[in-house]
Amino acid sequence: MNIKTNTYLTLAVLSASLLSGCDKVSTFFGKDENKELVQRIETNTDDGKVGMLLPDFAQLVQNEGQAVVNIQATPAKRTATPDDDHSMDLSQFPDNDPFYEFFKRLVPNMPDMPQEDTESDALNFGSGFIISKDGYILTNTHVVAGMGNIKVLLNDKREYTAKLVGSDAQSDVALLKIEPQEDLPVVKIGNPKDLKPGEWVAAIGAPFGFDNSVTSGIVSAKGRSLPNENYTPFIQTDVAINPGNSGGPLFNLRGQVVGINSQIYSRSGGFMGISFAIPIDVAMNVADQLKANGKVQRGQLGVVIQEVSYDLAKSFGLDKASGALIAKIMPNSAAQQAGLQVGDIVRSVNGEEVRASSDLPVMVGSIMPGKEVTLSIWRGGKQTDVKVKLGSAAEQTETSAKEAEHPQHDGGHDGFTVENAGVTLQVENADGKQRLIVLRVSGAAERAGLKRGDEIIAVSQISVNDESTFRSALESAGKNVPLLVQREGNTLFLALNLQ
Repeated sequence: MNIKTNTYLTLAVLSASLLSGCDKVSTFFGKDENKELVQRIETNTDDGKVGMLLPDFAQLVQNEGQAVVNIQATPAKRTATPDDDHSMDLSQFPDNDPFYEFFKRLVPNMPDMPQEDTESDALNFGSGFIISKDGYILTNTHVVAGMGNIKVLLNDKREYTAKLVGSDAQSDVALLKIEPQEDLPVVKIGNPKDLKPGEWVAAIGAPFGFDNSVTSGIVSAKGRSLPNENYTPFIQTDVAINPGNSGGPLFNLRGQVVGINSQIYSRSGGFMGISFAIPIDVAMNVADQLKANGKVQRGQLGVVIQEVSYDLAKSFGLDKASGALIAKIMPNSAAQQAGLQVGDIVRSVNGEEVRASSDLPVMVGSIMPGKEVTLSIWRGGKQTDVKVKLGSAAEQTETSAKEAEHPQHDGGHDGFTVENAGVTLQVENADGKQRLIVLRVSGAAERAGLKRGDEIIAVSQISVNDESTFRSALESAGKNVPLLVQREGNTLFLALNLQ
């Protein structure tokens, strides 16, 4: 019984655009049906006026619930080894001793003791939905990962053994196949881009194994980026999702699937009013690739990016805080070959606006490696277009982007203080390279987020490595200054406000 949870959602300063995708095509379906299935029920106030309209999902459940399935998966059996022996010999306890039964349940693999059938304990409950009449089914990877036997139960009580066609851990999407003797009911596919915060949605699934359970709620937000989830712009809802709901469909009011229920935010392991669904267009792109190739390919720029804050936008001369700021370019990457530079701000991909830095990984990853894209970037106070032939995300991962932490320094010159910046710096030499290291911060530097031990690499796109270059670059930069800093192996921009 499994659901993927995010216990702590932290705001990451940097995220990698080494990222996801597939072409935006679906081979499973024809045209969407836009007729709204859900009736609106008026509720009246005491004075007889209409208070609000509530949706009635009964017809949606009746029509679309036939294509929702219950998934039960068990791990592949394996032979126990000596390394597995974390047992405890309790043969000194008589069979009728209450401690015998207690430890029998508590401690597995006890010698000389009859073993209980633990298959039910290892059973993994989940949900899924049929996307083709010949038996293709979508679910979550974490529902079926590592499972040797996957059973699919249809709404009409038919049971099938499913084959795992393929799975993609990055998007948490898995594709199953069963072999029915006749055509199966299928879901209709909607467009998650049409969803709006506040819109009603419904989930059908098997929480805790209770099949055909329906819950509803509203869309709380769209395009959510979660830690370590660079490839999916999650749909956030307040629909009740519990273990067993994973892999089930999220429906809009027209009875179309707009997402796959995948994760919850929880401090307890249970539902707390925040759940996340994978947009169905992302899932279908993954399914198409799994069906065709058994694997997923994703386009990649090969850059490390960060969010454009309000202060950073001002320091770069932008009129609004949007886009993805390039903090680092990977060697031999598509970005390097195309001439992209650290400090470029990517504002659109093929004409589609990059509103937040988390949009860029999704947009680039949705395009196949080898294809050319046009990036609109902000550089030096001007907008310009750059064409980039995308690399493959499989060629390079974000872990390779991190450098070693600062080496031991051999000492250096005495520090110098720049009063209006509120920073004391020291010139140090390491491995034959001169560096500017932060010793103390106050005032503007402290407000900018500079920390002791940071290395200042550039001031307003001008490389600095000593007192002279730092003061010169700072004087010519104006009042809002972007600083490129290296911290614990990562590079990032900070906005220094000298006003």
